[in-house]
Amino acid sequence: MKRLMFSILTYLVSITTFAQSSPDIPVQNISTDSAVVYRLFATRNMYTFIKLNTRNGQMWQLQWNMESNKRFETTLSDISRINGDEEKNGRFFLYPTSNIYTFILLDQINGRTWQVQWGKEGERLVLPIY
Repeated sequence: MKRLMFSILTYLVSITTFAQSSPDIPVQNISTDSAVVYRLFATRNMYTFIKLNTRNGQMWQLQWNMESNKRFETTLSDISRINGDEEKNGRFFLYPTSNIYTFILLDQINGRTWQVQWGKEGERLVLPIY
């Protein structure tokens, strides 16, 4: 019985390890502190992150690089998604999709959602999902 349980446990651990290392899923190291105002969300592009203001839904595309002319921060959306008196740390959260360039922005209080697309200038957008 112990041998069977050990075999099953070993099998489940190996499956979990493989699933976590899948190249299709970006690794998210999300802070568990709900009091933070800003969070960085990894994309499947190793140089690109999305910075989210969790209080009001504003977002920026960040690109890091060893070459200074390739490092930048640009606005994805400078529009607050709620009134100032409704702001609350941790209210907004980003979820990756199967499309490398697309995330879903969720207002975790009222359930509203937006399609967020990062990329080159002219390809960036934030659209409400009704």
